[in-house]
Amino acid sequence: MPNRLARSQSLYLRKHADNPIDWWYWCDEALAIAQAQDKPIFLSIGYSSCHWCTVMEGEAFSDEAIADYLNTHFLPIKVDREERPDLDSIYMQALQMMTGQGGWPLNIFLTPDERVPFYGGTYFPIESRFNRPAFLEILKAIRHFYDTEKEKLKNIKDEILNGLKQTIYLPLDNTAFAPELLYRGIETNTAVLERKITQIHQPSFPMIPYANLALQGSRFRFESRYDGNFLSIQRGEDLALGGICDHVGGGFHRYTVDATWTVPHFEKMLYDNGQIVEYLANLWSKGQQEPAFQRAIAKTVQWLQREMTAPQGYFYAAQDADNFTNAQESEPEEGEFYVWKYAELTTLLTADALKTLEETFLLTPEGNFEGSNVLQRRQGGELSLLVENILEILFTARYGQKSSELTSFPAARNNRDAKSLDWLGRIPPVTDTKMIVAWNSLMISGLARAYAVFKIEQYWELATKAINFILEHQWVQGRLHRLNYEGNPSVLAQSEDYALIIKALLDLQSACPQDTQWLEKAMDVQQEFDHYFSHPERGGYYNNAADNCQDILIREQSYIDNATPSANGIAIANLIRLGHLTSNTTYFTQAEQGLRSFHVMMKKSPQACPSLLTALDWYFQGNLVRAKIDALNVLVSQYHPTVCYRFDTQLPQAAVAMVCERFSCLEPAKTLEDLLNQLQPYAQS
Repeated sequence: MPNRLARSQSLYLRKHADNPIDWWYWCDEALAIAQAQDKPIFLSIGYSSCHWCTVMEGEAFSDEAIADYLNTHFLPIKVDREERPDLDSIYMQALQMMTGQGGWPLNIFLTPDERVPFYGGTYFPIESRFNRPAFLEILKAIRHFYDTEKEKLKNIKDEILNGLKQTIYLPLDNTAFAPELLYRGIETNTAVLERKITQIHQPSFPMIPYANLALQGSRFRFESRYDGNFLSIQRGEDLALGGICDHVGGGFHRYTVDATWTVPHFEKMLYDNGQIVEYLANLWSKGQQEPAFQRAIAKTVQWLQREMTAPQGYFYAAQDADNFTNAQESEPEEGEFYVWKYAELTTLLTADALKTLEETFLLTPEGNFEGSNVLQRRQGGELSLLVENILEILFTARYGQKSSELTSFPAARNNRDAKSLDWLGRIPPVTDTKMIVAWNSLMISGLARAYAVFKIEQYWELATKAINFILEHQWVQGRLHRLNYEGNPSVLAQSEDYALIIKALLDLQSACPQDTQWLEKAMDVQQEFDHYFSHPERGGYYNNAADNCQDILIREQSYIDNATPSANGIAIANLIRLGHLTSNTTYFTQAEQGLRSFHVMMKKSPQACPSLLTALDWYFQGNLVRAKIDALNVLVSQYHPTVCYRFDTQLPQAAVAMVCERFSCLEPAKTLEDLLNQLQPYAQS
C-alpha cells in the first residue's frame, strides 16, 4: 500500500511512495509528532535524478526489516532538495562539519525538540560493504545512543549548533574595499581551476562560477601565478569536447567521474546547461571562436527545445542518469541511453564510417565505461559534414527518428511511462518535469547571452517564452513562488529564485537594450525581494522570506558558491547593474552594504565565494553605455563583462554614445572607435 508520499507533487518524493517506510514530508504535523513521541527524526534529502538516491530507494528503503525498525524508533521524513534548498543547505553544512564531506542522498538524524543534527551520512548500504556499515546496524546504534548518552548528545548538539551559527554571524569589516582584494580573489579562484586540471584521480565538475571569475579576471593586468585566460579557455574546451557533452543529442551531463572529462555521471540538470551556455557564449564573444563552442551551444538548445521545454514555454528541471534497456527490467541501468557498444557501432556504420568516427572520437572495442563507449572528441575544430552525418545515424538509433523530424520528444515522467510508452528507439531516462524559477532563470540568462552573441532568433524566442510564463503564472497573491507542477505554482520562492530571475531580466535587457520592459520588471521584482529578504542592519539577503522561516533551524544568508552561484553574489551584482541603468543611488548603497556584510569572507576564504568577487568586480569596474542602436548592436555581442547598456536617442549632437561611471560621464564618443577606446580601461587595468 502506498505511503503518504504518493500524494506529493514532487517526483522525487513519489519515487518513495511504495517504500514500506512510513515516510512523512516536512511539515508542522510531522515535527510535532516527533516531539510528542520523543522520536529522533531521520531526515533523508535527495532529488529525482540522483543516482545513489535511486540506489538507496531500491535497497535500504525497500527493505521490510529496516522499515519496521525505522517506523518504530524514528520519525522518517523525506525532503526534495529542489523544493527546499534552505533545509538542504543547513543540514548539508552540518554533515560536512561531522564528516568532512557531503553529497546526496543526505541522510541525517535530528533531535525531535530543536531539530539539531547529531549524526549523518550519505549512502548507507543494506549490508555492510564499500567500507560502510549496514543501515540497520546504524539505526540500532543511533537509537541506543539517543536513549543512553544524553550528555554526549547535548555536547554534539551544542557543537553543531554553534558551528552553524558561526556561518551566519559574520564579523563586519568597515575598512575600504581594495582592488588587491579583487585581484587576490581572482588568483585564488583561478587556482581552483588549475588544480582541477592537475588532479589525476578526482571527478571533474563544470564549476562555472569559478570559470566565470577566471574569465573576467583574465582582462586585468596584475602579477599572478596562474594564466586565467588559458585556464578559462581550457575549461571551455573540456566541456565542449569531453564526454560530459552529449555529442549526439546535445546538452551537458552533471560531471565526469574522472579527471580526463571522459565518463560522465549521466544526469542532465537544467542549471548546469544554462550556466554552460552562457559561459561558452562569453568565451566566443571574447574572441575564442572555437567551432566546438558554437556547436555545443546549438546542440544544447536543440536538446532543450526537443526534450526540456513544456508546451507552456517553461523548462523542465532534470533528466535521470539511469534508464531501462527494456520494459521487462526491474531496475534501470546507468547511462545506457547515451553509451555505445562497439559491436552495435559495427552494425550501424560501414567500416569507413566507423573508421572516421574513431578518428574523431575516443572509442575502442573494450570501451571506456563498463564495456561501452562514451564519445569524447580527440580535438577541437569544426566537425566535417561526414562526421555530422555519422552522428545523425547514431541519433536516429537512439531516438528512432532523424533529428530533423523530431522537434519534440515526449518526456517519460516516471518509470511507468518509461516502460509502457511506445518508444521508437531506446527507452529514455525519466524527466523531472517540474519548473524551478531559479533554474529556468539560469537558462534564460544563457539563452539571452547566446542570442546577443550569435543573433539566432530561436534563442530569444525560447528565453522570452520562459520568462513570460514565470511573470504571468508564478505570482500568487502578490508573491513569487519557486515551483510549478503541471501548471500549478507551489512553494514560496527563496532568495536564489529572486536573485536569478532579476539577473535573467537584466540579461534580457542587456541583449536587447531598446526593450525597456525587462528593466521595469526587474525593478518590480527587486522591490519585492528587498521587502521580504533583506537584512535591515547588515545588508545582503536571507535565504528565506521574513514570513517563511518558522520551521528552519537557522536563517542563513548564502554566500558560498556550489553548483549554482550564491544568491548574495548574484543579488549584489544585480543591485549595481540596476544602479547604473536607473541612476538610482539607493541601489549602489544597498550593494555596498551587502559587500561589506561579506567583506571578511572575501578576505578569509575567497575560494568559497567567486560570485561575490564577481560582484566586487562590478563595484570597481561597472559602468553604463548610453548609445544609439547601431553602437549597441556592436557592443552587446562583444565581451564587456561589467558594462550595462541603455538605448538613448537624446545624446549630444554627433555623439554615438556616452560612457557613464557611477557618478560621472565621460566626453561623448563621436565614433565607435572612440567608444571602444573609452571602454578599454574597464577591459584592462
